Amino acid sequence: MKYVMAIFFTFSFLFMAMFGISCIYGYLFPLRYQDEIAVASATFEVDPVLVASVINSESGYNYDVVSAKGAEGLMQLLPSTAEYLAKKLKYGEYDLKHPEDNIMLGTYYLSLLSEQFGDEVLALCAYNAGPGNVTKWLSDEENVDESGMLKNIPFEETRNYVQKCLQAKKYYNYKHAYFNLD
Repeated sequence: MKYVMAIFFTFSFLFMAMFGISCIYGYLFPLRYQDEIAVASATFEVDPVLVASVINSESGYNYDVVSAKGAEGLMQLLPSTAEYLAKKLKYGEYDLKHPEDNIMLGTYYLSLLSEQFGDEVLALCAYNAGPGNVTKWLSDEENVDESGMLKNIPFEETRNYVQKCLQAKKYYNYKHAYFNLD
């Protein structure tokens, strides 16, 4: 076992030396659908880097993924949420597995949550846990600081989700010029 680990670390070191850390980050933080992200972000005035981060966290850029709860596509929208959003936008026919539709509806939802909660972290919490839960958390005086922000995100899954989105956003911001998300 000791030799297997030594070989693994040797090859890992050689891989890092040959291809650099950016190769690993490119795998962890892929970026596709830049045009669709740019259009939806401009339409709804949402930071395109935030949209890319949500897509990375929700689906890893897998357009046909379906969650155990039935959320679909790149931005993992529940069909009921997508139907509500499409009606509100007068969007017409859509397919949640079609990247353009999913990104447009998901970005619109993100813009509504950002407007409702006035804060990026709270909007991400609401995107993951639902706006009803975030409203409930904010009504608990013991869980809110003097500035009106949550002291603690009660759901571990949502805490991890927000952390993952913000980590991806940090990376995408670093690479922003390269990705040309404007």
